[in-house]
Amino acid sequence: MTALFLSAFATLFVMIDPVGVAPLFATLTQGAKLRRRAAIALRGVAIGGALLLLFGLLGDAVLNAVGISLPAFRIAGGLMLFLLAVDMLFEKRSERRKQTTDAEAEAPDPSVFPLATPLIAGPGALTAMILLAGEAGRVEGGAFAVYGALAAVLAITFLMLLATELIERALGATGIKAMTRLFGMLLGALAVQFVLDGVRAFSATL
Repeated sequence: MTALFLSAFATLFVMIDPVGVAPLFATLTQGAKLRRRAAIALRGVAIGGALLLLFGLLGDAVLNAVGISLPAFRIAGGLMLFLLAVDMLFEKRSERRKQTTDAEAEAPDPSVFPLATPLIAGPGALTAMILLAGEAGRVEGGAFAVYGALAAVLAITFLMLLATELIERALGATGIKAMTRLFGMLLGALAVQFVLDGVRAFSATL
């Protein structure tokens, strides 16, 4: 259970990437007072968390309805996560997020889009939730571990959104780039593990 919690926490932390979201949130809410910034952050985290929770609870049922096995989804999800890891290593993910931010910079309330989705509950995070929920079913107390990890990551994300100015000053542009690439390497390793687990599970059914 502890190992699953740590794995789920690391996976969701990398996929949601609070460190990468915080500077973009600062841009989205530029000039806003702390009270309004906190309200936008709370709504964005709540909506994004609800989407992730929904995919964690119902994702497996949806897969069964369309005839996709969990091992196949693990492999596909692992490949998708690996592509995202490559994007992070070469900063393509940050460029796309920056483009999304620029396109929505004048929106009166960015809490739903682009904050909740795709910045928090993006394709990678939603995929990871389905995979982690599948893992939770094989471990005693696994559901508490996975959803506890989700709650912890969302809480950290909310706190980082509130401290965007401090984070930017502490890390600087170079520090944020270094952290993004570090997270990309970690995500790449986790993605490979998802693929290996999927292949192993599929081989066991033959």
